[in-house]
Amino acid sequence: MSKILDNRLVEIKKLYYGNQLCMRQIAEKLDVSIDAVIYFMRKHKLKRRNFSEINRLHFERKSPSFKLRLIDSVLLRELKVIGTMLYWSEGYTSEKGSIVDFANSDPEMITIFLKFLRNIYEIDEKKLRILLYCYTDQDVDSLINFWSNLTGIPRRQFSKPYVRNDFRKNGRKMVNGLIHLRYCDKKLLLEVKKAIDYYKNKYRTNNAGVREVDKPSGL
Repeated sequence: MSKILDNRLVEIKKLYYGNQLCMRQIAEKLDVSIDAVIYFMRKHKLKRRNFSEINRLHFERKSPSFKLRLIDSVLLRELKVIGTMLYWSEGYTSEKGSIVDFANSDPEMITIFLKFLRNIYEIDEKKLRILLYCYTDQDVDSLINFWSNLTGIPRRQFSKPYVRNDFRKNGRKMVNGLIHLRYCDKKLLLEVKKAIDYYKNKYRTNNAGVREVDKPSGL
């Protein structure tokens, strides 16, 4: 096994901590085995990354599955604001989130949000998913066809539907069920959340040139 000489300690530190290379990449760069790198790091008591740090680096280096399109018209700028605000109110924004997940039963709202995804970003259509939420007294197959035709997303990209049996015959019901429209890329979720933060910071005060609206009488 080829050894790594002790006088390369500074170089190894730079490659691992500075350039954020993994041990395999260091081994390839130095033309030694990965065992030689592991032995060297143990010998010099160099702290290795934990799983959380490894996952973070892997995520940062992974290419996104989308691109931001050129927003060169008033309509597109409006669409970006509308889509962002829709996600703020109806989307999953928890820190634990790993995908774009927009839930609604209104076909027009779903249409507008999907138009936002497709026109503001150049997305990978194969990463779109739909989860249908409905009740046992509804025709699941017809509902899937309805949402597939509306969105242009093929049935094969529908997850197994969530069907509830605790319905009330006289209760309020979503005629077309409810769907979760999903895009499986955490980087797009972070991009949308960044846009939400931008608009929140821009309009939360009146420093952006937005006039103070008079309160309704009696308040």
